[in-house]
Amino acid sequence: MHTLRSRALRLIPVLLIVTFVTFAMVRLLPGDPARGFLGAEAPQEQVDLLREEMGLNQNVFVAYFEWLGDVLRGDLGESYRTGQSVTEALSQRIPVSFELMLVAQVFALVVAIPIGVVTAYRSGGVTDRVWSGAAFALIAVPGFVLGLLLIYLFPVKLGLFRISGFTRLSESVTGNISSIILPALTLALAQVAIYSRLLRSDMISTLQEDYVTIARAKGLPTRRVLFGHALRPSSFSLLTLAGLNVGQLISGAVLVEFLFGLPGLGLMFVESILGRDLFMLQGAMLFIVVAYVVINLFVDILYTVLDPRIRHVAAR
Repeated sequence: MHTLRSRALRLIPVLLIVTFVTFAMVRLLPGDPARGFLGAEAPQEQVDLLREEMGLNQNVFVAYFEWLGDVLRGDLGESYRTGQSVTEALSQRIPVSFELMLVAQVFALVVAIPIGVVTAYRSGGVTDRVWSGAAFALIAVPGFVLGLLLIYLFPVKLGLFRISGFTRLSESVTGNISSIILPALTLALAQVAIYSRLLRSDMISTLQEDYVTIARAKGLPTRRVLFGHALRPSSFSLLTLAGLNVGQLISGAVLVEFLFGLPGLGLMFVESILGRDLFMLQGAMLFIVVAYVVINLFVDILYTVLDPRIRHVAAR
């Protein structure tokens, strides 16, 4: 418990640094958000007034701490483009993106782990060579191309699933599955290839360890040796990559949500940039940064679950 508390406390300066950097980067984007919102023909007096309301005339440090104070009170501001509060927009968009990334990540791990184990056990065999070629192909194909291929194959040719739009789980379970499965597959397939190849490499090394040889000599079933003795110590690199890959999933979600018309955080991010919607953009960046840092803390804690040696060292 003490270790968990100390790790959580160490997040505070990290969050302050990364939120300030992202806040400053948003402010330093080329162009004038106030002029971009009001248009080229707007009088300069209106532009100056809007810049003052948006805090663009303030020093970046002063503006950051004022914004941070509002954030801690739960006030992320309102969109000058739509009039909608940022908090309300995030509450509508986050569940869509969260479901997309969760389904994609779960699918990638559920498919990649058995493939990685089997190809490691059959290293150099036909299955290993075939999957190796397929994995490199999946990694090489750009995400938008893969999404278009899935759209052509399933909705157009086979009449399965939806091409665009989103149905929330509370509205219809079948409609939700139909609307999320193709975007999740688009996001997950490349990750399946990466995860499985990484796990295969680690598993091959683990299968040469003495304790695995002893387990085999005892006559334990192959499945138990692979999944009970070899998989767990081979999962550290996979777990690290899965945690760090949250950033990749978020960036991939931007393209996937735009391609499939999902009203998620990624689409909100694109719309905010194109519309020069400063507060919406800052709110989206804040959530992405905090989510990334917290998820990597969770991954760090999972290490102690997978390897008791880390737990004992941390407790000293």
